Amino acid sequence: MSKFNNIKGLLIDLDGVLYVGDQVIDGATQVINQLHASNMPCRFITNTSTLSLNGLQHKLAKLGFDIPSTEIISAPQAALLYLAKQPELVCRLLLAENVKQDFLRFPQSDQNVTHIVIGDIGDKWTYTLLNELFVNVMQGAKIIAIHKNRFWQTEHGLQMDIGGFISALEYATGHQAMIIGKPSTDFFKVALEDIGLQAHEVMIIGDDIDADVGGGQQAGLQGVLVRTGKYRESYVSQSGVKPDLVMNSIKDLPQVLALNR
Repeated sequence: MSKFNNIKGLLIDLDGVLYVGDQVIDGATQVINQLHASNMPCRFITNTSTLSLNGLQHKLAKLGFDIPSTEIISAPQAALLYLAKQPELVCRLLLAENVKQDFLRFPQSDQNVTHIVIGDIGDKWTYTLLNELFVNVMQGAKIIAIHKNRFWQTEHGLQMDIGGFISALEYATGHQAMIIGKPSTDFFKVALEDIGLQAHEVMIIGDDIDADVGGGQQAGLQGVLVRTGKYRESYVSQSGVKPDLVMNSIKDLPQVLALNR
């Protein structure tokens, strides 16, 4: 484990690493308490676009995690920062109602829009909606994707994520979406700036071999994969991404970091 001796901070994914749905991963709350007690700088990063920042903190607290909002960095937050710098914008928001509350500062419409912000909207996807978005883009709107994940782990098994819909729009329009969340290097840069450390001093821990581990490594971090959440050995073996370490779960982290020494 010598390669991790110089690790000074952690970026930890939420869903699939600390919990799945409303089920806490065994030992996760104790590990987070131990990390805080050891004064290890942590940021909890997520592509989740169904909850606002307040909603995320409320869920974490309900599950037993003592994590302040200042340690949470979500992809919707990064989108807010980007949009705030854009002049004369009109947004079309495909976001969960809870998350929309954070975007109320921006003008909104379904027509003559400059930016389409796409997150998780569950079963609201239809051909009619996709075609409306196609028309928006062909008229000049830019696609802002909170993330482009292929699938995610739910309490009922794997479920298709929004990546397929993003790809469909890109293919049909010939325009590439701007990806705000993981695995975007810009997202990891935001997290590194917030935690105040250099990339080689930070470890990313996630259940997604591509978005978490691959994205983190691309940004210069050490990438650690956990065998919980969406982890599937068959999918990992087909990926070109090679984790710096694979752990059974977050419960193994103190031993990896030798926090008990």
